[in-house]
Amino acid sequence: MTMRAQCCVVGGGPAGMMAGLLLARQGVEVIVLEKHADFLRDFRGDTVHPSTLELIAELGWIEEFLSLPHTKMPHVTVNMGGKDVTFADFSRLKVRCPYIAFMPQWDVLDFLADKATAYPSFRLLRRAQARELLTERGRVTGVLADTEDGPVEVRANLVIGADGRHSTVRARADLAPVNDSPPMDVLWFRLPRRAEDRVPFFQGGKGALISIDRGDYWQIAYAVPATAFAELKAAGLPAFRDRVAELAPALRDRTRQIDDWEAVHQLTVQVNRLTRWHRPGVLCIGDAAHAMSPAGGVGINLAVQDAVATANLLGPLLARGGVPEDVELARVQSRRQRAARVTQAFQLGILRDLYPKDLGDDTTQHVPPIFTAFRTLPPLRHLMGRFIGMGVRPEHIAEAATTAR
Repeated sequence: MTMRAQCCVVGGGPAGMMAGLLLARQGVEVIVLEKHADFLRDFRGDTVHPSTLELIAELGWIEEFLSLPHTKMPHVTVNMGGKDVTFADFSRLKVRCPYIAFMPQWDVLDFLADKATAYPSFRLLRRAQARELLTERGRVTGVLADTEDGPVEVRANLVIGADGRHSTVRARADLAPVNDSPPMDVLWFRLPRRAEDRVPFFQGGKGALISIDRGDYWQIAYAVPATAFAELKAAGLPAFRDRVAELAPALRDRTRQIDDWEAVHQLTVQVNRLTRWHRPGVLCIGDAAHAMSPAGGVGINLAVQDAVATANLLGPLLARGGVPEDVELARVQSRRQRAARVTQAFQLGILRDLYPKDLGDDTTQHVPPIFTAFRTLPPLRHLMGRFIGMGVRPEHIAEAATTAR
């Protein structure tokens, strides 16, 4: 089967769904390919930054969006050796929502998908796995995808690769990332949550533990030195449970529920970036263009900002039936690449000492110098709040004719 669109977006994550929605809002015929049947993933991030909340407010949907279950975090506090240090304060941001909203990403994506389907030019294909890029005379002209009903060719004036850090689009377009060495891997597991629990958002020590409130359970992200998982497994589950209990004493009585290594999932952190985000007919954005460390949860924020810039710069041309040339695609990269590079440099440089160098390393003994500065100079917390909450170059929604049904 062959389908036709002005733009084919590969990947239904934050970058892909936001790009598809904003392009359809401008009247662009968009097909979004999502390889899964739904958006339910344990390993999706939960942070919705002030800049993203501001975008939703600009679209006129903020009250409806905030009616979804969420919690608010007006500042980021890091517990270092039993002492709380405020790392970022969002309270002075000149936005409608000066806080990070913690909301399951599947709820965010369902919300965006629901809004997008109100536009007649938008179509979301689930269980559609991109396999190859279609090319003619050196230019990408579409995507070959596997679906439940068999192979589908989606012909398009532009293909947007928003399919994450393991991007098929990026690989098929021969766009090779430059890799940096991240300081950690992340181990994910669940522990039951009680209403009276007071578990720190971030706890430093022999490892770094981030706790995410998922209602009836804690989603735990345990940051360990890169490649240390094998050493932890060799030491045994009791030793692993003791490590978790040391970082989160309030959960000690529940750590026995980690009764099998199958319950602990290793996520290898990648930090990389493309030197060139595009080829004729194809553009990569979000993690496909610049995979981020989980530090600060800023990867989602950057992905959404990429999508807004893409829709603002390319939407009018696509809506007229135009075919973006390399110079137009390069404008997206030119606008967004500095923000990605500065953020990655911050994650890999300033925050490096926040994570343990080996399994015996106690991070409370080498607190990053920037944390000492935050203790003595509180205004720095507000600057960090702007950096994390808004990003290096916040984007805004361009005006467009509303074509929703």
